Amino acid sequence: MYPFDESIAPQPQESLENYIKRLRTRLSMSQQQLATAAGIHGQSLGKLERGKTLRLNQKTKKGLAIALNIPEEYLDAVVCGLPVEGVQKKQYCPRCWKGGTNPDPAWTLPRAKHCLLCGTQLRCSCMSCHELIASFKHKFCPHCGTLYAQESQNKSHL
Repeated sequence: MYPFDESIAPQPQESLENYIKRLRTRLSMSQQQLATAAGIHGQSLGKLERGKTLRLNQKTKKGLAIALNIPEEYLDAVVCGLPVEGVQKKQYCPRCWKGGTNPDPAWTLPRAKHCLLCGTQLRCSCMSCHELIASFKHKFCPHCGTLYAQESQNKSHL
């Protein structure tokens, strides 16, 4: 599971507007700085922080997760009103996973620790910088550029 950090996890009954504002303030960012870092329009962030928008599209969720350095699941939890423990974990097998594709559903099970296909220990963070995986749509860590999946050792040499 993710290393649990109470200071960045949504609090019970915390609204999306309060959660985003709390994290932005914690990082000493202005609304415009956060909007730019998240790749969203400043007015969109303003609507979120005023409670005028209660849902997040995939682009906004992904951008906010990266800019606030939190798992997307935290945003899912606060939008749905679920405790963080009720959200699936984001982890992958560094040998079997093909970057840019959805993970095997068995990898996200709460008790999963090893890949059922090859036995490799599952990972939820970058092997190099140890930042949590931001999205399964990326093949590389957005923080350090390291490839998430290990290169296949079965490549034939010409």
